[in-house]
Amino acid sequence: MKLSTRGRYGIQTMYDLALNADNGPQSIKAIAERGGMPEAYLEQLIAALKRSGLVTSTRGAQGGYMLARPADAISVGDVLRVLEGGLNLVNCLDGEDCCEKACACPSRTVWMKLRDGMNAIVDGITLQDMVEDYRRMNAQEDTTA
Repeated sequence: MKLSTRGRYGIQTMYDLALNADNGPQSIKAIAERGGMPEAYLEQLIAALKRSGLVTSTRGAQGGYMLARPADAISVGDVLRVLEGGLNLVNCLDGEDCCEKACACPSRTVWMKLRDGMNAIVDGITLQDMVEDYRRMNAQEDTTA
């Protein structure tokens, strides 16, 4: 599976909001600048994340976007499913009737195991985990410098 820009930028955006959660709402401009993302594209992603209930917004001069739930309650899988759709590697996992061999296909069980493993991994990583990993890496760099 290869993630689209939508998924990659979405994870980066949600990570940015988690990292800056204590700094109040974040503007699209600030998120885009920190992440090196186009503002117009980021607006589309934020709209989808807001519709899904992962992000909230506030209006006004100090307005912007923030996580709708704590960072430890949002998984990478939550974000990817909103922006990428299902995490199936092949279409035959979308339903039993997509292929006449679906019930007896030896390859299908391989794809199911891969899908289930991938789901377990992305569902097991929260935005808080990403923030803690980042802080841990920076602390190690500071001690070696």
